Amino acid sequence: MILALAGGVGGARLAQGLALALPPERLCIVVNVGDDFEHLGLHVSPDIDTVMYTLARLHNTEQGWGLAGETWNFMDALARVGGETWFRLGDRDLAVHVERTRRVRACESLSKITADFCRRFNVLHAVIPATDQRLRTRVTTDEGELDFQDYFVRRRCEPAIRGLHYDGAHAAQPSPMLSELIDSGGVDGIVICPSNPWLSVAPILAIPALHRLVAGREVPVVAVSPIIAGRAVKGPARKIMNELGAGKDTAGIVAHYGALVDGWVIDNKDLSLSASIESAGYRVLATETLMSTPQHALALAKAALSLLDLLKGR
Repeated sequence: MILALAGGVGGARLAQGLALALPPERLCIVVNVGDDFEHLGLHVSPDIDTVMYTLARLHNTEQGWGLAGETWNFMDALARVGGETWFRLGDRDLAVHVERTRRVRACESLSKITADFCRRFNVLHAVIPATDQRLRTRVTTDEGELDFQDYFVRRRCEPAIRGLHYDGAHAAQPSPMLSELIDSGGVDGIVICPSNPWLSVAPILAIPALHRLVAGREVPVVAVSPIIAGRAVKGPARKIMNELGAGKDTAGIVAHYGALVDGWVIDNKDLSLSASIESAGYRVLATETLMSTPQHALALAKAALSLLDLLKGR
């Protein structure tokens, strides 16, 4: 079983490639829940939904999140009566949030709800929230501490970041299916998707049992860099790197993960960094990492899996 750690658009796209490359019994996609929040009385799980819609091929391919062909009648009506519209919920997407909220309030776990939604969307591969317990990313900025969605959506990542923490992570346990997989020794490789290391991957790794799994060195870990030639493909990763003093290119991402990762997939445009990354003790594979189509995502997934196979034989 391969575990893919995913969040956001980059994570969803590689998850799609991995799902094309591996049968359902060989892949489990572990999704960040640090950006979950309660909005308009609803439980919203943005990363789970982005991964689910992408695997179902229902996502908006231009913006990467939300549903294709979405309509916005609810938001228009909400604006008319003076409601909060800074976080936009599409009409069809709204049904997912309403039903998720009903089930959460009925004490059904987030992992069971997600599994049922995926079945109804004909997603065959396991999509599992990193935890069923409350875990929330909080952002310390030069304007004070902000809830993640306030920083990311309402403020459009404008405040400078001074630090992040993940409320609830220390006491959180992996979702039951994930715990069973870990305890059984059924994991034989981990892929860290090109998701934002601080906003999407760090909340997953902040859960002690998941950090131990990745750091334990018992199974190989391959990461795909979210930076190409010093630029983030999507989102504020490059801005956060600058503000946290974490470097300015893929080398900074490598240093951030450190010994958690055994092998790196980097873009061809960063080939000049290969020697220095290898000299630090990592295996490196350079290829095209921009996933503009499902075929590109599949090719990148195959590259990551081939590097995992090389590391298994080390």
